[in-house]
Amino acid sequence: MTQAKPAARCANANLNKANTSILKALKCKECGAEYELKASHVCELCFGPLEVKYDYDVLRQSVSRETIEAGPNSIWRYRHFLPVATENYIDVGTGMTPLVRSHRLARRLGLNKLYIKNDAVNMPTLSFKDRVVSVALSRARELGFTTVSCASTGNLANSTAAIAAHAGLDCCVFIPADLEAGKILGSLIYSPTLMAVKGNYDQVNRLCSEVANTHGWGFVNINLRPYYSEGSKTLGFEVAEQLGWELPDHIVAPLASGSLFTKIYKGFQEFTEVGLVEGKKVRFSGAQAEGCSPIAEAFRENRDFIKPVKPNTIAKSIAIGNPADGLYAVEIAKKTNGNIESVNDAEIIEGIKLLAETEGIFTETAGGTTVAVLKKLVEAGKIDPDETTVVYITGNGLKTQEAIQGYVGEPLTIDAKLDSFERALERSRTLDRLEWQQVLV
Repeated sequence: MTQAKPAARCANANLNKANTSILKALKCKECGAEYELKASHVCELCFGPLEVKYDYDVLRQSVSRETIEAGPNSIWRYRHFLPVATENYIDVGTGMTPLVRSHRLARRLGLNKLYIKNDAVNMPTLSFKDRVVSVALSRARELGFTTVSCASTGNLANSTAAIAAHAGLDCCVFIPADLEAGKILGSLIYSPTLMAVKGNYDQVNRLCSEVANTHGWGFVNINLRPYYSEGSKTLGFEVAEQLGWELPDHIVAPLASGSLFTKIYKGFQEFTEVGLVEGKKVRFSGAQAEGCSPIAEAFRENRDFIKPVKPNTIAKSIAIGNPADGLYAVEIAKKTNGNIESVNDAEIIEGIKLLAETEGIFTETAGGTTVAVLKKLVEAGKIDPDETTVVYITGNGLKTQEAIQGYVGEPLTIDAKLDSFERALERSRTLDRLEWQQVLV
């Protein structure tokens, strides 16, 4: 049997001393074996996933609310909680997105303290993936990689291509061939090598594992996954800071691999551990599309395993049929008295429209799924109206316009004359505009 390697305290001779002492090892989430801080993601002993281990005693002495607030207006204000060893991190302005206090959506749902964490405006590519990629590529550069890659349902490819271009790294990204045009163009503009694979995400991911092994590239969500996934913690850190250094009562977030869900939880735990916030039990609820809901099914059936499924939903950005962190997401939902629900494609479209018409936020299908599940949980009495609830919107609707085409009406076509406008205005006040396919005046 292969023996676990001793944990390394540094990755190279030029490491920043403060973060070198904070970063301890890669540790297996299942058996606890520790490994050097290299490009590795699977335990050699039990094949469990690896995650970064920190020295929280050193963190307590290194950070405070004041030092964080004095940091850059990006995810790197939390750099001591992130797995980068030097000051040479990649900062493209990612993070510190708005935490919007909802009024109209809250009233529509009957909630009193609803907040929207809006990563639809995250930089540079309008999704939360910019967070994880900034961290992964910063670490990739420290480890000496010159070519970076990913397996993606769209948003991750956009982020990897964009941030690699900024960092001067060679980039090759892999996507399912049937992705939305906005996401394909949103990668090609940065001039990566883009591989459109005939198959679903899980097939893409399997191919990428083979490529990573044969070419030695840095795959952000494969061999760099322990570092990459830590970037999602910043969605927890920011919410706590934006709420006045307090934790919410309940969060609702989308579930794809389950990693985002688990890392928001870890972020809250870390802030509590080092004394930045007062600890409390935050309820965690997750959202999936019915056409790809293996985590919701496991939660509903009280199973201790995830049964892979073949995705069939418009919510392509969260359509992962064999989620790597699915079981951990189920465990968190259970132990926090949360829930995991799924909604159908029609409800997802209504969720997109509901958020847009109440709060002026245009989200993609993952956000539509999350809002639809939020609504479903409220209607089922599973969210207390007085809870401070945060719903996470993780991507921008401009990337998935096909999903709502035909469901939001058509423009009123008029002549460039006042009387033509007046007739159209009168009709618009008496007809349900959503039923119009085209109006010619």
